[in-house]
Amino acid sequence: MTAAKQTERPAADPAELAKLYADIARKSGQLVTRFLEQGGKGAPSAFNDELGISQAFFEAWSKMLADPFKLAEVQMKLWQDHMALWQNSMLKMFGHDTKPVVEAPHGDRRFRHEDWEQNFLYDYVKQSYLIAAKHLHQTLGKVGGLDEKTSKKVDFYTRQYIDALSPSNFMLTNPEVLRETVNSGGQNLVKGLNNLLEDLTRGEGGQLRMRMTDTEAFRLGENIAVTRGKVVYQNDLLQLIQYEPLTREVYQRPLLIIPPWINKYYILDLRENNSFVRWAVEQGHTVFVISWVNPDKQLAHKSFDDYLTEGSLAALDAIERATGQHETNVIGYCLGGTLLASALAYLAAKQDKRIHSATFFVSMIDFERPGELEVFIDEQQVAALEKKMEQRGYLEGSEMATTFNMLRANDLIWSFVVNNYLLGKELFPFDLLYWNSDSTRMPAAMHGFYLRKLYLQNLLKEPGGITLAGVPIDVTRIKTPAYFISTAEDHIAPWKSTYAGAKLLKGPVRFVLGGSGHIAGIINPPAANKYCYWTNDKLAADPDEWLKAAEQHPGSWWADWGRWAAKHGGEKVAARVPGKGKLKAIEDAPGSYVKVHIDAKRH
Repeated sequence: MTAAKQTERPAADPAELAKLYADIARKSGQLVTRFLEQGGKGAPSAFNDELGISQAFFEAWSKMLADPFKLAEVQMKLWQDHMALWQNSMLKMFGHDTKPVVEAPHGDRRFRHEDWEQNFLYDYVKQSYLIAAKHLHQTLGKVGGLDEKTSKKVDFYTRQYIDALSPSNFMLTNPEVLRETVNSGGQNLVKGLNNLLEDLTRGEGGQLRMRMTDTEAFRLGENIAVTRGKVVYQNDLLQLIQYEPLTREVYQRPLLIIPPWINKYYILDLRENNSFVRWAVEQGHTVFVISWVNPDKQLAHKSFDDYLTEGSLAALDAIERATGQHETNVIGYCLGGTLLASALAYLAAKQDKRIHSATFFVSMIDFERPGELEVFIDEQQVAALEKKMEQRGYLEGSEMATTFNMLRANDLIWSFVVNNYLLGKELFPFDLLYWNSDSTRMPAAMHGFYLRKLYLQNLLKEPGGITLAGVPIDVTRIKTPAYFISTAEDHIAPWKSTYAGAKLLKGPVRFVLGGSGHIAGIINPPAANKYCYWTNDKLAADPDEWLKAAEQHPGSWWADWGRWAAKHGGEKVAARVPGKGKLKAIEDAPGSYVKVHIDAKRH
């Protein structure tokens, strides 16, 4: 047998191909039928610049064209880099080692296939793209004379454009895709088309709902969100889960976790080996978690006030009835931490000290520097979003998910375009991506208040800036001991912004900086021994000053928090069994609220 024949792939199964083609035909027919039934309702309406993108770029182009000498200088530098690339390419073709004119960004996984380096043609394509991307970003993304908001918007959408045009996103300029197409006889493209049609079928009005993982691989309560517990209280907005103890004795003060209602709570309880909930139970805490409702138009009127009173405060009342303890330690994750700060300020005004300690996971209180999310939040965009929410009664979860994905477009959008549609690969079952795609809606009244009062006007940090449940609140009156954990690569809650919020509190504050980002940096169990974290007992005036004097530690910050939390746990008491106190068990964890999906096909 020859070497060529040894490397031949087995012929495709005709029955499998026939099934695949039939599936494509069926899905195509469904899409056409649905479009005809809608009478073109899904067709795009006349263009309107709700996001203010065209206006921002018009201003940028005007500033650029007003300085022709600067434009000529940019073009000259671009020409010089391309000449250097041509020279390097000729040298490389004749076997000489050369350094790239422009290096790919650190951690960029688009060009990890060996052909991007070893193949002369693909190396040239990659380098041409990186040179063009560099000069386009430096020129259009850094135009002088624009106001700060417009400059950030132009910079952000310039990067979106650059990322979209990467040669890795197209079949003929992606060596891995081209090899797979040749080797499989085009089967990857057929499978990719099937995947594309499936995602179009899942969307509304012809919109694409791209899958990131195999959604059929997970079942809540079976192989994800599996820590044992009971729902012991519920109302219109939440179910309160109490977890079964894993130690004979527990700390006297129970622990409440307030997750963000933008996502579902089980990010903190994915699987046994990375569940923060299970780990906290193992440390001897009586853990309660809020599982927020996935609201529909019937809850459009629910406000930020309601999330305070029917959410965090109602949970505290329920925990006291369940355990008999008046004081509770509380964790707030992201938006849940913003609600926690609001609750602390509200209770401070009432002289109510039932929250003994507060922990903030990547949470902002001061919204002056909200990071790249600022691109999506200005008067024009908020007004357009309010109008849309007024019609539906809520913000669709997929819209918020798309916003967050755009912050890391190469990792969370384009890598899946290549994997799903060009390579035609089967979707990999990944718990974190399953959770990420399981988004939730938000009531119109609450979200409008949140965007305007906190993001646009930054009133939470102002004494009396906002009034909740009839009480003007002041976060600077909070004296509760607090622990802030933020992450160095967070694009959603930048750590310097969370640091500014920590400075507002008047009680003892411990600030810790973890590695990685908004999710991976928090869901980082000690056993994984990943990343690192920085500590500094002194809360310096400036975040850079704090970091300069901070001590770096290997591994997870969970152990550091565990030692801090133990000091606030109180004495040890006999372990508490859910449903055995004054609150009876309603149903098993994870409860029914978390199982309500936006996509009905996933029930």
